[in-house]
Amino acid sequence: MIPGLFNPAMKTRIAVLLIVGTSMPAAVSAQESAEKKPPVVVSVETPKAKVPGKVEPKKPRKIARRGCYYPFPIQANNPKEPTASKFSLSRGARYLDGLTRQWTKKVGCVSCHATFPYLTSLPDKNNGSRLALDELREFVEYRVANWKTDKPLWDAEVAITATSMAIHDSKTTGKLQPLTRKALERMWSLQRQDGAWNWLKGNTPPFEHDDYYGAVMVAVGIGLAPENYAADVRIRDKVTKLRQYLARTPPTSLHHAAWLMWAEAELGGVMPREMRDQKVKQLAKLQKPDGGWSLPSLGPWKGHDGLPIDQAPSDGYGTGLVVFALRQAGLPSSHGMVRKGVQWLQANQRESGSWYTGSLGNHYHLNFISHSGTAFALMALKACE
Repeated sequence: MIPGLFNPAMKTRIAVLLIVGTSMPAAVSAQESAEKKPPVVVSVETPKAKVPGKVEPKKPRKIARRGCYYPFPIQANNPKEPTASKFSLSRGARYLDGLTRQWTKKVGCVSCHATFPYLTSLPDKNNGSRLALDELREFVEYRVANWKTDKPLWDAEVAITATSMAIHDSKTTGKLQPLTRKALERMWSLQRQDGAWNWLKGNTPPFEHDDYYGAVMVAVGIGLAPENYAADVRIRDKVTKLRQYLARTPPTSLHHAAWLMWAEAELGGVMPREMRDQKVKQLAKLQKPDGGWSLPSLGPWKGHDGLPIDQAPSDGYGTGLVVFALRQAGLPSSHGMVRKGVQWLQANQRESGSWYTGSLGNHYHLNFISHSGTAFALMALKACE
């Protein structure tokens, strides 16, 4: 743990900051730029990771107190950032490691655009940055341990925290830790009778937008949880309600349909084959001549560049998500549509290691959706190896 990162004297509250955009670029070494072969997504840091739940979590130095504040402590992604001269998976992984550390230290929250995608993008068995993972884990463990007195502001905070911890457990110990189970129990206690959760609706699509996204995100999270958690008899009725909600509720956008393909692959019982095949065909029609997809085209949204949806340029999140979802839907990496998407991703990484995506909604100028764009680009590329 870095000295001074956490200050026990700080007394604030935490909130989930569900906004959409990116962070400060990570440094790239001259040695890496000379690499001849793209490396696997592993961290250059080697210290052994801490075992979750083995030490008392310290109170963080920073805990977010509300949904947004300015000036924001994380640098926005720059749409004019140059494209990298050489594609590198490890540069992308280091970018996310650095972003996660900044988000934990400077913002003090868990989020669906940064925390959840970061953990899902890590290879199995803890190959991410030790410092980033340790700091993030200590933060969420403190949060869960103190929910009784320092209550979460929104149901979404609980769901993102619980599923993120479960994913972290699957990639570290392979077993659900006590505080993870505590967080999951609280999440299930907030489930509505229809099977979904009350989600944030802050006019920042595609995440902080509607209840459907919260439900499909939880489905992915519990599907990825270790020890076959989704089949636990103690939560059978709750999982059934979630499956029934997703099965009977049409996705509100192609973006959500792509996430549903992922949920079907991880949890199952949420997307009929006929719907999946139909959505694959619809996504195919949206692929651009350069091989990519754009986020605005995946929903009833318009980018802040003012361009019509069909003219919005390809971006990292749209392309990474769709390529990854198509692989989850069963398309082979050799499929022409998938192959063209991979080529776009390989050609459009930025110098920082990120894949740029312009944010939508209230926080468009921050472009924090690029965090998710980078994570999904890495997941898509790994899924196509």
